Amino acid sequence: MKLAAIQMTSGSDIAENLVVARDYVNEAALAGADLVVLPENFSLMAKRHADRQRAAVAEDEVRTFLSVLACQHQIVLVGGSVPLPASENRVTNTCLVYGPDGSCLARYDKMHLFDAELGDGESYRESRYIEPGADLVTIDVLSTRIGVTVCYDIRFPELYRDLVRQGAEILTVPSAFTIPTGKAHWEALIKARAIENQCFMLAPNQIGPGASNVETYGNSLIVGPWGNIIARGSDDKEELITGSL
Repeated sequence: MKLAAIQMTSGSDIAENLVVARDYVNEAALAGADLVVLPENFSLMAKRHADRQRAAVAEDEVRTFLSVLACQHQIVLVGGSVPLPASENRVTNTCLVYGPDGSCLARYDKMHLFDAELGDGESYRESRYIEPGADLVTIDVLSTRIGVTVCYDIRFPELYRDLVRQGAEILTVPSAFTIPTGKAHWEALIKARAIENQCFMLAPNQIGPGASNVETYGNSLIVGPWGNIIARGSDDKEELITGSL
């Protein structure tokens, strides 16, 4: 099986982001990828919460985009994450997975929200505008079982243990990891989850400031059960990485 992770610098223009994502998915399919994963917030790195709300209302555009691409290339496409409508003027941070027939195989709402103080005045409060999910998600496809997570979930090993108990052999972690936390913990966390669960980890990350002016770390990873790095992205550009298992 061939895996692909797409590293992007998503902005505030959904149409432009989808063009970039489409080109990389096309490239991944040409390279023979069976499973392709986009990064967190691939369709929108929002400047304001109003941007997320507008994107959530127009969710059909992104759903159709993912469905058509998956069907066109006969791949399993993990749609990073997108905002979908939620209660109390919030949105969910949702990963949608589409199969080779264009059907939606799964929806996972990010469970663990990034509420953190990083020092020097840098802080994050995703819970102000995102409604957390509550359900584990695994998918039986490509003769294996895939466990679906998003970004900050990686810091909660019990989640991954539960996914493995449900039979997951590949764990996907589309992310928008920041530079400070990325430099300190990104590789260590991805490797730890791979080793302790004896699974493959597929972790595409955002790179650069994007629209939100939050500097993201890049260094997308595909890691094997031994903790071996099968493929790694750069820390300075958008790109596609691939690896076989």
